[in-house]
Amino acid sequence: MSEVSTDADNPSAHIKRQSTAALTLAAIGVVYGDIGTSPLYTVKEVFLPATGVALTPENLIGAVSTIFWALMLIVTLKYVILILRADNRGEGGALALTALAANAVKDKPFLRQSLMMMGLFGATLFYGDSVITPAISVIGAVEGLEMVTPVLTPFVVPISVAVLLLLFLMQRFGTQLVGKFFGPIIVVWFSVLGLTGILEIIQQPTILQALNPLNAAVFLWNRGPFILAAVGAVVLALTGAEALYADMGHFGRKPIQMAWMTLVLPGLALHYMGQGALLMRDPSAIENPFFRMFPPSWLIPAVVLATVAAVIASQAVISGAYSMTKQAILLGFLPRMDIKYTSENEVGQIYMPAVNWILLVGVVAAVLAFKSSSALAGAYGIAVTLTMVITTTLTFFVVRDAWKLPLVLAIAATVFFLSIDVFLFAGCIIKFFDGGWFPLVMGLSLFAVMTTWSKGRSLVVETIRRDGLDLQSFIQSIEAGHNHLIQRTAVYAVANPETVPQALLHNMKHNQVLHEKNIIMTVKFDEVPWVSDKQRVKVEKISEHFWQVVLTYGFMNTPDVPKALMLCQQFGLDIPAFETTYFLSRETVVPTPGGGMAQWREKMFAAMTRNSGGIVEFFHLPDNSVVELGTRVQI
Repeated sequence: MSEVSTDADNPSAHIKRQSTAALTLAAIGVVYGDIGTSPLYTVKEVFLPATGVALTPENLIGAVSTIFWALMLIVTLKYVILILRADNRGEGGALALTALAANAVKDKPFLRQSLMMMGLFGATLFYGDSVITPAISVIGAVEGLEMVTPVLTPFVVPISVAVLLLLFLMQRFGTQLVGKFFGPIIVVWFSVLGLTGILEIIQQPTILQALNPLNAAVFLWNRGPFILAAVGAVVLALTGAEALYADMGHFGRKPIQMAWMTLVLPGLALHYMGQGALLMRDPSAIENPFFRMFPPSWLIPAVVLATVAAVIASQAVISGAYSMTKQAILLGFLPRMDIKYTSENEVGQIYMPAVNWILLVGVVAAVLAFKSSSALAGAYGIAVTLTMVITTTLTFFVVRDAWKLPLVLAIAATVFFLSIDVFLFAGCIIKFFDGGWFPLVMGLSLFAVMTTWSKGRSLVVETIRRDGLDLQSFIQSIEAGHNHLIQRTAVYAVANPETVPQALLHNMKHNQVLHEKNIIMTVKFDEVPWVSDKQRVKVEKISEHFWQVVLTYGFMNTPDVPKALMLCQQFGLDIPAFETTYFLSRETVVPTPGGGMAQWREKMFAAMTRNSGGIVEFFHLPDNSVVELGTRVQI
């Protein structure tokens, strides 16, 4: 087969064509919006009465030191320097890392399956973050109105809901037009963070003692039995760290690293120290240390800038939820859903109506239920830190089994980071009854849904294989004496290529004809992000009138069956677009007692099957060339 360029199939291929500066600017806007809005609420949460941390100069230095060194160890060392190296053909994120780890232990089936389930649960926790991040970021920004005048306090929640409604309503138009402004705005945001921090540090340079890690250690030691409460608040400064890895495929490792080292980390570090310096001078500023760093005349512009930054942070996780859902669908963990592509140039820019409206309901419900950033902070952190634990565990198998690094080195690094991750998770889990249950319940619910769909599909395929007719024997029997041939091409989509497609049986039974060309087509999705065009098609001629075609996609590819079938011509199989009919079998799942799954899971799977998106739209089949035939399958 001739070599085919893969640029159209892999957005990562465009990275090298763009300058590092342009990619770095774009990465600042998309990747760092979440962690960049953490200063809105983090320091205030550390000194809440519930944490037991008194507002003293020593504790301010210690708390800021703990935040700074958490950023250095977790974000800088773990993610920016180490985890970004664990790329799956240029892609990062929970599912990409899971596939990489599972492939590293493919000769150990039980371990491989365990890692797949662990990674899948980690992916479901992202949806909890996708609900809480927009809620806490937007309401935390709008709370700045309380600093302008207390009269506006009753309007904080309604305005937050209005901003969020507008944000989700705008999703259908895509992020292409808005996206070009993300980078410059977030650059201004981090510049303002750094500048306000410097101005406060100049007035109270004692806060620079926070650079000494011993102050962080003493601060944590002095917390005694309240240490976990303090750690649970400090974690808020780390939310968004997973985004560095998840967005690697869009920008590349170096631009993300450069953005962190040159702008994001300095801006955050200076600002956290600035808040500490402000509180050392004026303890009353604890009511809202972020907005108290601005003079009264700058409060309204600061609220506007913070709200825009919060919207950008929210946009990043919303877009990530779309991408994660698409990957889960292609990997077989969710039913097909409507996917709309909002850009002609960027395949990664998609809009999923169902996901959008579910997230909107969840976000608005969170704002109305919790009503403040402080209340939402109780729900924040558990999903993030548990994902960190899972990421560290999966990375061990990549480092040891894929990279073949010495076992001692792999264990030492894993134990070091895992001990920190578990410590942070413990600090968040104590907030379980204060709202921490919210992301965990959401994650467990989605995990149940995904595993049910995956198990249900395997049961359907197994049932069809068990009850179906052997394809080879069937072809031999009908080709021996079948004379009614139609001079057209029929494509039969099947999950199991070894058995006769139900649609083929129905076609012959009702129409009593056979097409001249019959393509038994199977679409597979590999546990890799991208499969190039040259690896897309496998063709096998099994008789005079029958061919088997296997199309292979990665979990970041966009499945376009007619386009892929055009590649069959290189194998001597011509499939003319205007003379081809696609015969699809739509299964009606019938739950039965006993056997495959628990009855409630079988009913859930049957309901998801009935409401799953159409295969026509999902595979980009032409509407006027499709015939759907129903069949009932008992599981």
